[in-house]
Amino acid sequence: METNFLPSRSTNKEYLVKIDDLAFDFAKKVVLLRQRLMSSINKEYIISKQLIRSGTSIAANLAEASHPQSDADYVSKMCIALKEANESKLWIRLLRECEYLTDEEYEPLLYDCEKIIKIIFSITQKVKKRLNKK
Repeated sequence: METNFLPSRSTNKEYLVKIDDLAFDFAKKVVLLRQRLMSSINKEYIISKQLIRSGTSIAANLAEASHPQSDADYVSKMCIALKEANESKLWIRLLRECEYLTDEEYEPLLYDCEKIIKIIFSITQKVKKRLNKK
């Protein structure tokens, strides 16, 4: 797979589209989960509010990174998306530990989040490495 992931120079746009799609789908799942949590008898508010903020921010930062002003701007947006994904993972785990999520809800959401983290981490490491060679 091509290691050059900057949109202006990438020959593998499918990879960029894939992470954008994964993050968008994850954001949608987070929004739907929050709706369910807010309408449940428990009316969980605080943790789900944090999750919706971080979970939707991943896709937003990836969207911003798709048209960067510079290489540094691209890396910055990708790193923010990575931080938000890691934060989302924490909120998902906490929702499960507090028994707001069943295993059937928790496992696929955590899997998706971890997959996003791995992809974004890989992209940022490769881009940073390439930029340091300049």
